Formats: sequence, structure tokens, C-alpha cells
Amino acid sequence: MSLRFHEIAETTHDILNPITEDKLMLLGEIGGFKAGMRQLDLCCGKGEMLSRWAAQYGISGLGVDISEVFLSAAARRAAELGVQDRVNFLKSDAAEYARNQTGTYDIVSCIGATWIGNGLIGTLDLMKPLVKPEGLLLVGEPYLIDPPPFEAYSAWGFSPADYTSLTGTLDRFEKAGCELVEMVLASLDSWDRYEAAQWMAVDDYLRAHPDDPEADALRRWIRENRRAYLTYGRRYLGWGVFVLRKGEA
Repeated sequence: MSLRFHEIAETTHDILNPITEDKLMLLGEIGGFKAGMRQLDLCCGKGEMLSRWAAQYGISGLGVDISEVFLSAAARRAAELGVQDRVNFLKSDAAEYARNQTGTYDIVSCIGATWIGNGLIGTLDLMKPLVKPEGLLLVGEPYLIDPPPFEAYSAWGFSPADYTSLTGTLDRFEKAGCELVEMVLASLDSWDRYEAAQWMAVDDYLRAHPDDPEADALRRWIRENRRAYLTYGRRYLGWGVFVLRKGEA
């Protein structure tokens, strides 16, 4: 799947994952965020989390992403909320950026993009050096509600080793040297809103751009995505944002 397809499918999304606005703000309450805190958001998408928390809690920070489309939306959103003086957005490969930084932040987040470190543990290894000893790591990650049939993996486009149960996810946190201290999980309804809105966005785009050279590929991708979600995703796949601290040395 291409970045461009995601940019089209998530045209109407402000939050590029299956979490609601209320739960996004709940995460800020859980973290006790306040003015003076700094956040680094890896794969920030449209920057809704960073800008909303800057507006609500007075934090500042930096969002990093490779999508110019999403970053342009992030800059507009920061201006709408009047926080453009406190948040910045940078076009860069998130993993490369993280490897080359030495500063520390109060909050380091990677929400729904642990592919940047070739999985959850590798992504946490990228994040840990960038957070203060008492700071928080926020990671968004799918998990398996129940063991799915094998054919689900080919429909989803990932391998059985990529994601695991909630308990297995806890094991991976501990293996990475992190302590799970809180979590906010998506509901089935918020999953539906995230997925179904993409179907409409793609359909609208294809009707407006029937001559797009990638129209057939985009149509095929969203059809496969929709079938995989309705057949397997709603039953077997959960998603959550997990709040972590670095474990004791």
C-alpha cells in the first residue's frame, strides 16, 4: 500500500487512528500534561494530538512525518488552534530522525507506526533514549483479541509474528525494558468510524478523479481493506495507546 493511498483514504480524518477525540484528551489527563512540557511525536500525521494538547495543556513540541500532505494539514491545524508558536512539524523519516537526536523530551510518542523500528520492541528502542528518566512513552499498537484463522494474516497484510495478544504485548514492553503504567483502548465503534470513513473518502475521490492513473489500484486496495476489516478485523483485532515509563536500570 502506498503513502498516497493513505493520504487519500484519510482525507476526512483529523486523528489518523481508531481513537476518539474524547480518548485523545483523556490521554492528556492521564499523563498530567502541563505548560513547560515538551513532546516529540514520531509519525505525527496531521498533528492533531500535538496541537490539541498544546492548546489544552500548554505543552510544546515537534511532530515528524514523511507526508507533505499530512504535514500541511498539521500546520493549518496548529494555526487554527493558535499554537503555531509552540509546535513545529518536520518532514523526515521518523526512525532516522530519532537515531540522530540527543535531546530529551517529557513525552515521546509513536501512535500506530511501530513499523519504523521493524516492530514494537525496535520502535521502543528508538524512543527510549529521547525521553527523560521520569517521562512518558506513548505507543499506539494493534493487538489480537482472539487468535485469528491463518487466512486473516494474508488479508491484513502482516505476519503472525507482527502482533500478539494484550498479554503478549505486555511481554514485549517488558522485554524492551519498559513498564506499562496506563492504557486507553479503542472501541469497536471507534474502529468502525476510522475504517468506514476511508471507504467514503476513497469513493468520493474516485468519482471526482476517474482518470487517475492509479484509480484501479486504489479501488482494489480499498475493496480488499474493507473486506478484511469486515471479515476479520472487527472480530479479532483491537487497538490501543499504551502509556509506558522506562524501567529501572
